[in-house]
Amino acid sequence: MSGKKKETYVYGSLKERFAVEWKIYALAFVFILIADNIGQIKIPVGKGMFILFPIFYAIILGVISGPQVLKIVDNKHVKAASKLVVVGICPFIAKLGITAGANIDTILQSGPVLLLHGFGNLLGPLLALPIAILLGMKREAIGACHSINREYHMALVNNIYGPESAEARGSLSIYIVGGMVGTIYFGLMASVVGMTGWFHPQALGLASGVGAGIMMASSSASLCAIYPSWAETISAMASVGETIAGITGMYITMFIAIPMTDKLYRILEPKLGKFALKGSESAEIKEGTV
Repeated sequence: MSGKKKETYVYGSLKERFAVEWKIYALAFVFILIADNIGQIKIPVGKGMFILFPIFYAIILGVISGPQVLKIVDNKHVKAASKLVVVGICPFIAKLGITAGANIDTILQSGPVLLLHGFGNLLGPLLALPIAILLGMKREAIGACHSINREYHMALVNNIYGPESAEARGSLSIYIVGGMVGTIYFGLMASVVGMTGWFHPQALGLASGVGAGIMMASSSASLCAIYPSWAETISAMASVGETIAGITGMYITMFIAIPMTDKLYRILEPKLGKFALKGSESAEIKEGTV
């Protein structure tokens, strides 16, 4: 089976690759045009709002064009496209490195609140991993639960476990779901928390910067609608939080979140796995290949 995969995705030249995968590039270009022309859709919710971003429409179009719906592309194209995800996120990783270098003084001079900001993401594995195991996920749970799974998280998982690993599949699945549901969830959550009045607008703005631009934009827009007099401060703090989360988050993910999630999985899976919903056989088989 592994030989078949290699045979499918090794090309003798760029021309040969384009001859096989041209439909992927054409559809991606069309989806970009459609999504960008639709633009952002802002939906008021109480005093706040949530926003639908172009990535939401692009993902929906991609799902519809797949082999389970319109069958514009087949499974071979789907697997080939999955190989291109890492290529697509490389510019974002390069941008993150440039941002880190340009803002190193800001990071060093930041107070403990900013520097500890990224550690809040460590609650995710503690809460999500047991649920994922009970739902029948195997090692996919490590990739899915270690973080919010944006571009640099996916790059780290691919680098550590490999692009063909169960962990990489789990990370990619949350990346896709996060692009569709995450923006809506963050917008609604920011609206609900903001309307309680429990937290200062400045703190809420900082909390909006979680390391994902579209989620930051959605939650900060909701907060700005609730606190119009604090709009400029909220936007500024969200940008600072986003920058810090994107930089420190990489190291927190690399040295703490992924090893901790992997270790927790090894501890919890034998105990909780016996109560799990029965997953697919392929997931169980591929668990041992990592």
